[in-house]
Amino acid sequence: MKILSIDTSCDETAAAVTDGTKILCNIVWSQASLHAKFGGVMPSLAQRMHQERIDWVIKRAMTNAKCQMINLDAIAVTIGPGLSIALGVGINKAKELAEKYTKPLIPINHVEAHLLSPFANSKLQIANAKLPMLGLVVSGGNTLFVRINKIGDYEILAQTVDDALGEALDKSARMLGLGYPGGAILEKMARLGNPKKFTLPIPLVGQEKRQIFSYSGLKTSFYRLIESNKLRDKNFPSKQDVYDLSATFQNVAFKHLLRVIEYRVLSIKSPKITSFLLGGGVSANIEIRKRLRRLGRKFGFNLHIPYSNKLCGDNAAMIGVAAYLKIKYEKLNLDGFMDYNKIDRNPRLKLN
Repeated sequence: MKILSIDTSCDETAAAVTDGTKILCNIVWSQASLHAKFGGVMPSLAQRMHQERIDWVIKRAMTNAKCQMINLDAIAVTIGPGLSIALGVGINKAKELAEKYTKPLIPINHVEAHLLSPFANSKLQIANAKLPMLGLVVSGGNTLFVRINKIGDYEILAQTVDDALGEALDKSARMLGLGYPGGAILEKMARLGNPKKFTLPIPLVGQEKRQIFSYSGLKTSFYRLIESNKLRDKNFPSKQDVYDLSATFQNVAFKHLLRVIEYRVLSIKSPKITSFLLGGGVSANIEIRKRLRRLGRKFGFNLHIPYSNKLCGDNAAMIGVAAYLKIKYEKLNLDGFMDYNKIDRNPRLKLN
């Protein structure tokens, strides 16, 4: 099943062509450098850049995939969650193409696509994988731990009540003057640092049964740590201090994440979980992968991650793969996706 997919949920303009779970082409045009001077995404700028680039991105995807519109079985598009005016650009373009070429238009949840992204170009298949599975989405907008009973049926085991993990990493990097987006830079700095040089409180210690992640308090503690040291030493932070602070923040943030996940895994009595899916921008972080693999060895599950870091960030290929999996395993009838007026953006769309 060949699908053209479009994603304009935030600051990447993306289009892809997939055939089942195989990626034929995945084009992502990032706006990150344009938003860097603002220290975050400017919605109006994101919308304008999407409008300027979307036709080029789609044309490039179709050309590189050596595919024509007539050969497509469907078009898929992200409807949420995300920036409302950014989502609208992708949805309007998808509707225009679907109507012009009389193709089914499949609305896709961006978070669900991140969750299912390890299936792209992978030997892992629902047909030969044991359900239920566990899944974790860690990104700039979401920290969500779920039990996957089947495609489209997700039980939320824990979720953030304030900042997402990726957002917290980005903001801590900004406090250190590392720029935007800062999470990936913070990871590089952390490799050179001592995570025990400074002390930060692990969020919600002893409250793991509340089934929540929380990073706003940790972020505030990190700010106070930096400012208190600046008062004592006008030369603070040195380059090594930045390395150590990066390592400290990342270490404590991941400890909190793993404590909650381990508590929830321990609470699952049966059946035995053998697969754990990891998706979202922070899933590219090497350290978090190491810690989850260690947890997997302890509890007997295999960690499955996107085959490429390009699949960790926002992209359209995961949208196409999610659309295919939903059509196949939820047994959706494509004829039911011809009413384009039913499809609209939902910036606060939930997983279920």
